[in-house]
Amino acid sequence: MKEQQIRDILRWVSEQGLQGLKEQDLLAGFCEKCLAAGLPVDRALGIIDTLHPEFEGRAYQWLSDSDEIPEVLHYGSTTSGEALANWQRSVFFQMLQQQQGEHRIRLALEQHVPFPPLERLKAEGHADCLCFVHHFTDRGRVGAMDCFYSNWTTKNARGFSGEDMAALRVLVPTLALAVKAASCMRIIGTLANVYLGEDAGRRVVEGRIERGAAERIEAVMWFSDLRNFTRISDSIAPEEVIPFLNDYSGTVIGAIHDHGGSVLKLIGDGVLAIFSDREPADACNAAIAAERQLRLMLTELNTRRLEEGKPVTDVSLGLHIGEVFYGNIGSQDRLDFTVVGPAVNEVSRIVAMCRSVERQVIMSSEFIAACPPLHRANTVSLGRFALRGIARAKELFTWDPEIAAG
Repeated sequence: MKEQQIRDILRWVSEQGLQGLKEQDLLAGFCEKCLAAGLPVDRALGIIDTLHPEFEGRAYQWLSDSDEIPEVLHYGSTTSGEALANWQRSVFFQMLQQQQGEHRIRLALEQHVPFPPLERLKAEGHADCLCFVHHFTDRGRVGAMDCFYSNWTTKNARGFSGEDMAALRVLVPTLALAVKAASCMRIIGTLANVYLGEDAGRRVVEGRIERGAAERIEAVMWFSDLRNFTRISDSIAPEEVIPFLNDYSGTVIGAIHDHGGSVLKLIGDGVLAIFSDREPADACNAAIAAERQLRLMLTELNTRRLEEGKPVTDVSLGLHIGEVFYGNIGSQDRLDFTVVGPAVNEVSRIVAMCRSVERQVIMSSEFIAACPPLHRANTVSLGRFALRGIARAKELFTWDPEIAAG
């Protein structure tokens, strides 16, 4: 490769990294430009860890004989079991153990390649493989994302020339930096969604972080908590409390998300969520569909937990609709993206009534009025109640027990 070709590729990678091109597209474009410039790469693999509650990292592959960009592989934890064994059999693990930043394997000349994935590439006709580990410093790492792994193979019988390897040594660090930038943007979105909720997280990432910036919206509010949580948590081993909460909170959150709701708060065993950005009747429909799905999921969860000899519980739910302020509240160095207003206080008082009247679901008169007639016909009034901190008594409703039983 000529120096001008190398500079052109470096410029392209830098520009695309600044523009936020996805990692798999960065790798594909990079390889295509290298191939067009005379570097005989036939396959490339890039791997980078991430910061995600379910995945440890992401892997990207490019193949010269395919017009399609392969799907991104999300891999889970490599700290135990078969995943750990596979990782320990990899060339990258060996490179880390031996503190190597570069490792070349002349596949065509090796009788036996000690790394199973590379042995398969040899069987497919690949003759040479150049592997890199580009480390980030402590100032540049994010969680376990501390380096960019890559390997490059060719089917050229002569393998990579000295000039080819020199070009890759110059080019790949810039690719690593562009992939890292794209991964960091993905991590920002993931953290915002996980800790703030999808809608609030999106708004924060878009830059709506000014203190006091809030908008008035009408939303259905969902406030649920677990029945007898204090008693159960006192009766089980401390290390069992978090798995217990995760089982039930995961079920509640899953039902809410499946029907377009946004979870704003996890308050101990309680969940505050909203259904908005739609007509009030549609928002009510979505909340009711989420509640019905939740009941089915709870039945399955409780059946499984009973079979495992674990304690079970139920979920109390309050549903209300009203105007709230939705946005950033707090101090200059600690903000919370949430909803505030009288309606939020009211829904928290409504769910507390579930224990008093022994009902799983209680809905406000405002929520019932906003519901489509089909749902209103299936409810019954529980009467008027004076709610703590609420000036006027409110009429509350629940599902008609006879219809529910039928």
